[in-house]
Amino acid sequence: MPANQLRLPRSAADGGFPWRWWRQLSKRHWTIAAAAAAAAFSVFLLIFPRISFSRTLTDTNTNSGASEWVPFTPSSKAQEKSAFCLDGSLPGYHIQRGFGSGSDSWLLHVEGGGWCNTVSSCSSRKKTSLGSSTYMEHRVQFFGILSHDPLQNPDFFNWNKVKIRYCDGSSFSSHPESEPNNNGTKIFFRGQLIWDTLMDEILSIGMSKAKEAFLTGCSAGGLATLIHCDDFRDLLPKDTNVKCLADASFFLNEKDIAGKPTIESFYHGVVHNQGVAKSLNRDCAARSEPSKCFFPQEFIANIKTPVFLVQPAYDFWQIANILVPDSSDRNSSWIRCKLNILNCDSKQLNVLHGFRNSLLTTLQKFRQNPKGGLFVNSCFVHCQTWAAGTWHSPTSPRINNKTVAEAVGDWYFRRGESVHIDCPFPCNPTCYHRDLTFG
Repeated sequence: MPANQLRLPRSAADGGFPWRWWRQLSKRHWTIAAAAAAAAFSVFLLIFPRISFSRTLTDTNTNSGASEWVPFTPSSKAQEKSAFCLDGSLPGYHIQRGFGSGSDSWLLHVEGGGWCNTVSSCSSRKKTSLGSSTYMEHRVQFFGILSHDPLQNPDFFNWNKVKIRYCDGSSFSSHPESEPNNNGTKIFFRGQLIWDTLMDEILSIGMSKAKEAFLTGCSAGGLATLIHCDDFRDLLPKDTNVKCLADASFFLNEKDIAGKPTIESFYHGVVHNQGVAKSLNRDCAARSEPSKCFFPQEFIANIKTPVFLVQPAYDFWQIANILVPDSSDRNSSWIRCKLNILNCDSKQLNVLHGFRNSLLTTLQKFRQNPKGGLFVNSCFVHCQTWAAGTWHSPTSPRINNKTVAEAVGDWYFRRGESVHIDCPFPCNPTCYHRDLTFG
């Protein structure tokens, strides 16, 4: 398990780890080594049975193994292209170079963080790390799908990996024509410009020669992945194998428990206030009101590039913001349930099961897509690809004994089954359930 690995000492003489031969190992040798380590860990658990793992999730990256700090890179092209965060600061990314057999493979992961739907909410957002690079941490650690540890990330550990920071509030889809200028306070709606600029820059530093390219994202970043998936495909050579993954990004257009279209109204504000319509799927926009095309269910059938969806059936963000927003829970009877699914009573669970059923019904057509992949577990969680504990570890959630990482790898490399649907809560004992009681 990555949590129990020790960091090897670094050598100043070679500028890195003291042994350089490890970078030359083939994926086959890494796989053998990883399997051996996992077996040793299993024996350890058998010898020390009193050691247990909580299935209530608080921080899935705590003690999750050695990970180098990866610095923030401000975009060198943003200033000249006027591609700015909400506050006018420069967007950017974190990059870790691949090695060995992964040197010509690229994995991009788009950060999530919701949206802003009014001038007021965007003004507040620009004073945070989700609206300004000024407030971003300038070094981050890569875990989960971004990890360079073969035990934690067996299929993509040695790829070039880029974490794209999110600072526009529109899933990289806003346009400057919609920018307000109230009382001299400037807000920049440059999401699409940021996307185009970052893609151009990443192509110029090596991705243009990629043999493999995998665009992934979490939450609002996963929605950006779906919106831009086919355009990403078109940026790369025809012989490049290109695929996309959206994690906890299949936001349902469902009415809340009071029968109100809360999320539809919110998305309407995002799309119309930030001029998002120009970036949305044209086929969808031709037949629907543009803001409806911000919902993946309305345009996923139009995406030509292969897509994998990782989606918890009991997504705590969707439960709290789509199904049971505070405005529809006037007597606060849902507070404890929304913080921890183990607190839900039988009536509340029936409502949550109904939400799960709506998800599966909506995904029915996508499940028939021979190029598509799906992992729907019954965990009370949100994103699962960026964290070590939910992506791949001895204690990660599983469906049919497959972790998220194994299911995604099998789909990407065409090794096996690509659709994995869990039974309803509480049937899966491997699930982590997020406890939001303490934040």
